[in-house]
Amino acid sequence: MTWDATLRVGVVGAGAMGRGIAQVAAQAGHDVILGDAAANATERARGDLTSALDRLVEKGKIAASARDATLSHIHFVDAPLTDVDVYRECDLVIEAIVEDLAAKQAMFRQLSVAVSEESVLATNTSSLSVASIASAVRRPERVLGLHFFNPAPVLPLVEVVPWMGTDPALAPRMTQLMEQWRKTPVTASDTPGFIVNRIARPFYGESIRILEEGIADCATIDWTMRELGGFRMGPFELMDFIGNDVNYAVTRSVFEAFFYDPRYRPSLTQRRLVESGFLGRKSGRGYYEYGSTASVRAPTADRVFAERILDRVLAMLVNEAADAVLYRVASVKDIDLAMTKGVNYPKGLLSWGDELGLDRILATMKALHETYAEERYRPSPLLKRMVAEGRQFTR
Repeated sequence: MTWDATLRVGVVGAGAMGRGIAQVAAQAGHDVILGDAAANATERARGDLTSALDRLVEKGKIAASARDATLSHIHFVDAPLTDVDVYRECDLVIEAIVEDLAAKQAMFRQLSVAVSEESVLATNTSSLSVASIASAVRRPERVLGLHFFNPAPVLPLVEVVPWMGTDPALAPRMTQLMEQWRKTPVTASDTPGFIVNRIARPFYGESIRILEEGIADCATIDWTMRELGGFRMGPFELMDFIGNDVNYAVTRSVFEAFFYDPRYRPSLTQRRLVESGFLGRKSGRGYYEYGSTASVRAPTADRVFAERILDRVLAMLVNEAADAVLYRVASVKDIDLAMTKGVNYPKGLLSWGDELGLDRILATMKALHETYAEERYRPSPLLKRMVAEGRQFTR
């Protein structure tokens, strides 16, 4: 199979992610079939996509002809999917349904029978095992992960995730296809959370820990990470934006998949927010309150104090990135690329660690480990080795 304009793409799931992936493929000139099991889901997707493309035309980012061409490439399956025969002629099918292993396995089982044995089957899972999903498939060597980031038409990163049984030639071919789709692909091993959702855990988890200890409040921590760290959003405003239910679910999934490693333990604070229905912006309340009557909290803008907060969170992030290199989750280059292109970090974490000094990062980790005596704060063996040998990751 060659990756040209004749490639026929199927997308299963017409939610925000599915319709975004359909838009990306259609804008690349491919015919796309978009279906969903829920009634009226594709009708809503058609309306949302049309509105999104209309806004791009109004802003002068695309021509009206490009909008019309994109929509003409997408076939919206009006009836709820009761079987997957509509994807029979597709060369590539990307699944973007609910993040539930049993549901994904059932979908892939159906797809593997409906489509050609030469068709590629990809999952957009953000944290589930690609191997487990592939186990339900006839000819599982044609299965891999293609993890887009939301919103898919805007964020460039795609994690290409082969499992141990994926055809060795497939991941490079899909990487080439993603480049043709004007995406930034990185290759990740089939480990919990892949690159971004694994390495980003301390951005949230350590910030919550600082909050729980009463060291600083949400507004101060967010101000610190924005003003001193250069992050576009602080951890608490970002969790409220993503949805505390979503963030908590990913954290719990990674924690369980890592055999309950303390480094990834979810927070009781976040669990209570979810149990209370305080999900963030979408519910009107999370770490902050939203709406016309919501009060605005002022941060404690003490830069010396804030530096200590930033050092602690950054040390945890760099340490996690070092462990990802140690366990061959991805290359140094792909890890730094993933964190800047997938979650808009101001710098790649490994190059950031080199800039700050790996000895400084290690000293912070050792101090935290000594203070708390928790495995959560164990320094990466690779970080210790790099410091001992006077080496750096990127220089």
